[in-house]
Amino acid sequence: MGLVVQKYGGTSVKDAQRVNNVAARIVEAYDAGNNVVVAVSAQGDTTDDLIEKAKEINENASKREMDMLLATGEQISIALLAMAIEKLGRPVVSLTVWQAGFMCDTNYSAARINKINTQRIQNELDRRRIVIVAGFQGINKYDDITTLGRGGSDTSAVALAAALGADICEIYTDVDGVYTADPRFVKNAKKLDDISYDEMLELASLGANVLHNRSVEMAKKYHVKLAVKSSLTREEGTYVKEVDQVEKMLVRGVTRDNDCARVALCGVEDTPGKAYTIFSLLSKKNIGVDLIIQSIGRSGKKDISFTVAEGDLPAVLQILDDNRDTIKADEIVSTTEVSKVSIVGAGMVNNAGVATTMFEALYNAHININMIATSEIKISVLVDRKDAERAVVAIHDKFMLD
Repeated sequence: MGLVVQKYGGTSVKDAQRVNNVAARIVEAYDAGNNVVVAVSAQGDTTDDLIEKAKEINENASKREMDMLLATGEQISIALLAMAIEKLGRPVVSLTVWQAGFMCDTNYSAARINKINTQRIQNELDRRRIVIVAGFQGINKYDDITTLGRGGSDTSAVALAAALGADICEIYTDVDGVYTADPRFVKNAKKLDDISYDEMLELASLGANVLHNRSVEMAKKYHVKLAVKSSLTREEGTYVKEVDQVEKMLVRGVTRDNDCARVALCGVEDTPGKAYTIFSLLSKKNIGVDLIIQSIGRSGKKDISFTVAEGDLPAVLQILDDNRDTIKADEIVSTTEVSKVSIVGAGMVNNAGVATTMFEALYNAHININMIATSEIKISVLVDRKDAERAVVAIHDKFMLD
C-alpha cells in the first residue's frame, strides 16, 4: 500500500461536473490500494470574487481580515469534494487547516509553513479514509488563519507529502505538464517529460504559472517526488526530479513575467554604502528586489535601477519618497510597462555562447533590452511589455525548442 498526495487547483473543481470528475480520480487512486490525501484550492474564480467583495466594503482591509475572508473559499471546496466522494461510496473526511495541523508563521497573506502536526491525518488514514485538506492556508501562534499567497495550495500539498513521507505528490491542474514555453502563444512549445528541481524552481520564479515556486523549493529540500498532470486528461504529465536523473538540454524553457515594475534612481551620490542604504529600506518592509543595474560613477553621481513586483511599486515609491533626504537622488522614475523574459537550463553551465544566441534572437526581432541578469542556469532580460510575447517566441524559435 502506497501513500499518494494529490492537489487539485481551482479550475479542476470549478463546477459540479469537475468536482465529480476529481472525486472519480481520487477514488481510482484509493481503489488501487493507496492511502490518499488531497489538498484543494477554492473553486474557479472564488478567490478573485472574494477580493472584489472585500473592496466593496474596505479598499484598505487589513491582511489579517483578508486572510480570514479568503480562507473560506477552500472550506467550500473540501466539503463539496468530500460529498462527491461520499456519493461514490468511499470513506472520506474533509479537514480545515487547524484540524489538519498546519502551523504557519505570522506573515499574513504570505505565510510560511513551520510544521504539520500529522496525528489527525494519520488517524484518519489508519481508518482507511480519504483525507481532503484545505490548501493555501494555515494557523499561526495566535490561532489566526493565515494564507500562503496565490498558488499556495501547491505548497500545502508538497508540505503534506514531506510530512507524511508520501510516495509521490501529484499536482493536478488545467495543463498537462510543463512546457518549453507558454503553449497559449508559442504554438510549437513542447511538453517536457521531466525537469530538474533547480530548473523548475527557476521557471516557477520567473513567471511559469504551473507550480508555486515555494512548493518546488520544498520538494527539493525534502526530496518529494513531484508530478504535474492535467485533471482533465489522462496524459502522463511532467516529473520533477534530481538533476542527475535529467538529460541536460541546453535550454529547458523560456518564460515571460509581466508582474514587473522598474524603478530608476537618477543622480545618486557615488559614495560607499549608498546601495546598502537604499535596499535596506526596502528589505525592512519585506519587499523583494530582482534585477539591479548600477551605472559607472561620473562627476560624483551614479544611477541605480532595479525591478520589483508590480504590486509592490506603490509601497516602494512611498518608501523612497519618505527617505529622499537620505537617498539624495536627483530624480526617481518608475514604469510598469516592462516584462521579464528568461531562459532556463542546467545545460547552460558548461556551454558558452548561450547569452549571445539569446541576444541575437532579440536583435533579429528588433527588441531592445533594458536590463540583464544571469545565474548558472538562467539568463533574464527586461524588455518593454508590448514586446514580451514576441521576445519569447523569437528566443524559443532561435533555440529550436520545438
